[in-house]
Amino acid sequence: MWTTLKAKAAEVADRRIEAMLDADRAADFAVQAGDMRMDYAKTNIDVATRDMLIGMLETTGVAAKRDAMFAGTAINETEGRAVLHTALRNLDGGPVMVGGADVMPEVSGTLKRMDAFAQDVRSGKFQGQGGKITDVVNIGIGGSDLGPAMAALALAPYHDGPRCHFVSNVDPADIAKVLRSCDPATTLVIVASKTFTTIETMTNARTAKAWMGEKVSDVGAQFAALSTSAEKTADFGISPDRVFGFEDWVGGRYSMWGPIGLSLMIAIGADAFHAFLRGAQAMDVHFQAADWHENMPALLALVGIWHNQGCGYTTRAVLPYDNNLSRLPAYLQQLEMESNGKGVSMDGADLPVHSGPVVWGEPGTNGQHAFYQLIHQGTRVVPCEFLVAARGHEDALHHQHQLLVANCLAQSEALMKGRDLDEARSKVADKFEGAELDRQAKHRVFPGNRPSITLAYPQLTPFVLGQIVALYEHRVFVEGVVLGLNSYDQWGVELGKELATALQPVVEGVKTAADKDGSTAALVDFLQKHGV
Repeated sequence: MWTTLKAKAAEVADRRIEAMLDADRAADFAVQAGDMRMDYAKTNIDVATRDMLIGMLETTGVAAKRDAMFAGTAINETEGRAVLHTALRNLDGGPVMVGGADVMPEVSGTLKRMDAFAQDVRSGKFQGQGGKITDVVNIGIGGSDLGPAMAALALAPYHDGPRCHFVSNVDPADIAKVLRSCDPATTLVIVASKTFTTIETMTNARTAKAWMGEKVSDVGAQFAALSTSAEKTADFGISPDRVFGFEDWVGGRYSMWGPIGLSLMIAIGADAFHAFLRGAQAMDVHFQAADWHENMPALLALVGIWHNQGCGYTTRAVLPYDNNLSRLPAYLQQLEMESNGKGVSMDGADLPVHSGPVVWGEPGTNGQHAFYQLIHQGTRVVPCEFLVAARGHEDALHHQHQLLVANCLAQSEALMKGRDLDEARSKVADKFEGAELDRQAKHRVFPGNRPSITLAYPQLTPFVLGQIVALYEHRVFVEGVVLGLNSYDQWGVELGKELATALQPVVEGVKTAADKDGSTAALVDFLQKHGV
């Protein structure tokens, strides 16, 4: 399978994408899910290649694995867990069974509790001890931070509740900066940790507790917890009515659809949050029902497999021309790289090909004045994924949004077309001649033939954001199944945590660095001499 894929990529490597692109291709190599359109015509995938890629879905049993996931089967085989973040947005669906029990009554009950608490905070019924809550500080890390932080920024035009802040880094500069802008008496702190033991999160939570205790008598009364540990949250002083749990079949990086999204719900309100869930649910339905040739998540995944495992392109740039999506590339870094950044298949054998690519990016147009130079003229090909809305939220500045859209479309066109030497010469022929003309012209050559997709939508609403995030979640799933790996464990994050725990007493000077390697010991010594 992989040998055939690489051979096909090598066969068409020199073919120009532009030469393939006619009106028929523009229609055939695009797919819609509701009002969202994904254009992948500016790739070197032809009909035969697409059929071959779709054949890989059938060979690897993606449909059966997809159905098993939605049905609650324990597809996370290394941890023996179901993968059911989709149940958190199953607003209109039927029962979802795990271990013979329907999980939907509990899911619906938790959502109703979130709705009620969010409304109490927003209305002022929940006052804390200093009047109406003006600020919410979400303390988490990884999936307990990146998802809601990204979504809260993305949906900033819909904020009509308290100000929303996010703290994740154990670096004290992070929490100190946030707390300086808040009043303890009017701040709600949400601690997001499933086990209530995550070292970075609990360190920051204790710092926030001490800060609040300087002004507030009943500190625990202004904390809420997103956790399954009733005992530990009670010990922290948080009342059970402000503890919102979720099951182990919800992975951290897939968790903002439930309690981890509480801060977002407080910011935008329950109605908008439910619209966010409905957008994701709509993408779930599309993913389950659409034929592979019209299935947006499947096709997005196949484009990624073609570029990474077929063509050997090792990175993927996510480029939202939507400033409110400025945190989306960071969110997708975790979603994709933690999910599919693996080296062994489900049965423990080494993967026969490289797994997920390096995912990175920044919003346009900022990136155009930074790393786009490498994308256009560098020696490595970087497949690009553009996201753009037809309308922004600043109606009075719609002409400026049109300029943004023009820039987005121009970049994908430029990546595809490039500029050859003759055209480059013509650009500077009035300034140079002879050998100097050739030298100057070569600096203005763009190789082109660089692939991209474009995801377009009417406007970045809560519903559309739900569609986008669910689209990428299912893309990760499809790529993982085709690669034969488990997208839902993350053992790679464990070793560093274990070593950090062992190193802390060494850094504090309680233990020596005698059992550490020479480099680590020397660095500890240097940092201790300078005040660590």
